[in-house]
Amino acid sequence: MKIEWIHESERELELKSLLKEKGFSKKLLAKIKFQGGMLEVNQTEVTVRARVKSGDRVCVTLPPEEGNDYLTPDHTPIDVLYEDPHVLLIDKPVGVISVPSPAHKEGTMANRVKGYIQRMGYEHQGVHVVTRLDRDTSGVMLFAKHSMAHSLLDVQLRAKQIQKMYAALLEGVWTGEAHGLLDMPIARSEESIILRKVAPGGKTALTEYWVKERFPDATLMEIQLHTGRTHQIRVHFSHLGYPLVGDDLYGDPPEAMRFERQALHCASVSFMHPFYDKPLQVRSPLPSDIQQLLRAQQVITR
Repeated sequence: MKIEWIHESERELELKSLLKEKGFSKKLLAKIKFQGGMLEVNQTEVTVRARVKSGDRVCVTLPPEEGNDYLTPDHTPIDVLYEDPHVLLIDKPVGVISVPSPAHKEGTMANRVKGYIQRMGYEHQGVHVVTRLDRDTSGVMLFAKHSMAHSLLDVQLRAKQIQKMYAALLEGVWTGEAHGLLDMPIARSEESIILRKVAPGGKTALTEYWVKERFPDATLMEIQLHTGRTHQIRVHFSHLGYPLVGDDLYGDPPEAMRFERQALHCASVSFMHPFYDKPLQVRSPLPSDIQQLLRAQQVITR
């Protein structure tokens, strides 16, 4: 794969410094040097010591990426929401884990994406997970299709520039403001290695919300995370007395509100495309189980 651009700055600088500014890591530069990649300036092969002037055309050829032998391909079909040479966004179904763990080495979305990459015969066979979702949360997951894209997206992720919007159905009628920001620290619970709780001294956790619809026994929210704590949405709203419908870990759903999983869906992912220099937003429609749950409700007020 080739990545090209015109050096438009008036600064003349060493190619190594320019590549560092563009997000090329030392590890990736080493791969380019030793595993079949190439650096060119104005169609002439060069080393990282070459000088780059304003108006020069820089071209980086990335070497092909081999797949991880420890990740087993799963050829279960995936629902592709958006794809280009650099990124892949998929619609994760309920009940599928995002990445392998010692207890679940197969059947994850990472395994399925590896199977998809193999079927498509792509040059880069690596699987690069950028955003994850809990097993019982559905919706948009973002993958990078090569290591350079992963590196650039990871910079955006750390800078909180990748935005994930969720749809959540809460138990009870929300009596607070229609829009607000929850600022409540989250820590591990002493009762379980899985459970989290709101607690002084915990890690900062910021959750922004918008009320979309109020029902007689539930509230539909649109939610944006400004931090990425484990179970953050579930912990914040259960702490306030509004657990997610179906969440038997942080709530005790009444019989009338029984649901097979927490009613949480990643409805969209937005970010600045690292190569096309334009904003990209990819949406996922509400899955059928949540749609059916909403149809059973009666709107009382916005």
